[in-house]
Amino acid sequence: MRLWRMTVCVVAAALFAVVPNVHSDEQPKLEDGWTSLFNGKDLTGWKASEGVEWKVEDGKIVTPPKRSHLFTEQEFTNFEFKAEVMTTPGSNSGIYFHTKYEDTFPNTGYECQVNQTHGDLVKTGSIYNVVKNFTPPAEDNVWYTQEIIVKGKSITVKINGKKLFEYVEPEGVTGTRRLGKGSFALQAHDPKSVVYYRNLRVKPMP
Repeated sequence: MRLWRMTVCVVAAALFAVVPNVHSDEQPKLEDGWTSLFNGKDLTGWKASEGVEWKVEDGKIVTPPKRSHLFTEQEFTNFEFKAEVMTTPGSNSGIYFHTKYEDTFPNTGYECQVNQTHGDLVKTGSIYNVVKNFTPPAEDNVWYTQEIIVKGKSITVKINGKKLFEYVEPEGVTGTRRLGKGSFALQAHDPKSVVYYRNLRVKPMP
């Protein structure tokens, strides 16, 4: 019983600790097997929905002041995904995966939440409507890394290298909210939300 309590404390501390700043201001050198999804200059390889223009400023993708989603043209099945993210106070965004281009909110795949202080109680790292984290694991105005790893039926989420959870999709899940194959998409949630993304990269796995 004592060992079990110690384990719970360690996991809780890792989950709810405020993560440190990410200092890199430039595109990192990619390790073997990693592919950059964003060249740091323009939105080559991406497609925005709802006729909204997304901008690149100083090597960062900036969410626009209108609802929209920015989709990768490439699709993936099993992968390791990593991005550096910075939220601003009261902002809400998300990283979709295994999704498909739609000219509205995506109806396929999963959304990994990006939200520290927005009114939505579901905070960063959550798999929206599936796994809910109510305590933000990062701070506004501070760069952090958000990782999503998909292998078969397993989804693992990490913040600054610290594992938040691993979710295994049950057998027999139907509909479009399930694992399969698809694009990544960044969410511009509402006019008051400003979120920055940089160093987006993926490592496909068999």
